[in-house]
Amino acid sequence: MSGTTAARGSAGPGQIFEPDLLSRCISCGFCLPACPTYALTGDEASSPRGRITLMRALQSGDLDPDDPTLREQSSFCLGCRACEPVCPAGVQYGRLLEQWRVHQWRGRRRPLLARALTLVAGQRWLLRLLGLVRGAARTRSPAGGLPGSTRYLMLGCYERGLFPRVSRAARRLVPGLSVPTDQGCCGALHAHNGDLATGEALARELGRRLPGVVVTTSGGCAAHLAGVLGRDRVRELSEELAVAVPRDPAGLGEVRVGGRRARVTLQDSCHLRNGLGVWREPRAILERIADYVELPSAATCCGAAGTYAMLRPRDSRRILDPKLDEIEAAGVDYVVAVNPGCLRQLRTGLRRRRSPVRAVHLAELVEMAARAASADR
Repeated sequence: MSGTTAARGSAGPGQIFEPDLLSRCISCGFCLPACPTYALTGDEASSPRGRITLMRALQSGDLDPDDPTLREQSSFCLGCRACEPVCPAGVQYGRLLEQWRVHQWRGRRRPLLARALTLVAGQRWLLRLLGLVRGAARTRSPAGGLPGSTRYLMLGCYERGLFPRVSRAARRLVPGLSVPTDQGCCGALHAHNGDLATGEALARELGRRLPGVVVTTSGGCAAHLAGVLGRDRVRELSEELAVAVPRDPAGLGEVRVGGRRARVTLQDSCHLRNGLGVWREPRAILERIADYVELPSAATCCGAAGTYAMLRPRDSRRILDPKLDEIEAAGVDYVVAVNPGCLRQLRTGLRRRRSPVRAVHLAELVEMAARAASADR
């Protein structure tokens, strides 16, 4: 169900999954070629169809909740939702996976690292401290944002501390948006890591404090917020830029490397592409400012998948390494990400290889083009 966000319900008493979600799967197998973990293993249990079969057995009581296959497959899945756009029955697999992990990772069964990361993200005072330590506080506007503003720029929780340049670039590119001081967390990290109730509560609270359209620099945050607040309340940065750039075509120059037009490629955000159907917009922008090269695997997961790269580093690298081979073979100068997790994954992998290719966020590359335009005037 690419590009749409259905209304969210809840499982009934004693149920793990919303029954109508489980019943939609017709076991056709269209999802198998789209699934990265099935491609790695060839094991039916590691495919969306196989995992839904496991979910049904858990729901009916035919499998014990402590069955090792259930534990392994709920963790092994990337949650990339690549199965959703190819599903003829409209199965909301991402939603099912969130509900599955609530059950499998309940209490102390949640990985310790996942608990630690969600604890930090869920505490606004800790996010403020993280921003102050890494300098991201410089990206913020006065509390409450611009007077009368109904459009807000939401900067990712960890992005603010780990990638402050992205936050600063995004703010400069969309100066008409309000950037509230105390944004907090949208809850995407919680929802994907076994704490769905907190994840949805944080999204609703963010929507209350930012009572208008929320523009975000993170594809994963955009998909999560759209699922809770509604698609009309949420925009991802490339959607905003796709509207802003044609209004001021002279505002962007070309990104150049060594006196020539730069060669760039894009790594899609899985949730942005598969959950919200946003993939044309960043490509249109990149084609405007550089020579764009499409990777065969651009639409497939890079192995970051939120906390996946930290919880399952070996499997994450098995997914990432062929993509890095493609990137380097393409002869590009930059690989562009539209999600902070993907950016971290690509930068880490390329640095490990000592590759000359640089991984940058879309906001950073577009700001380079804006600076080039200013220099030419």
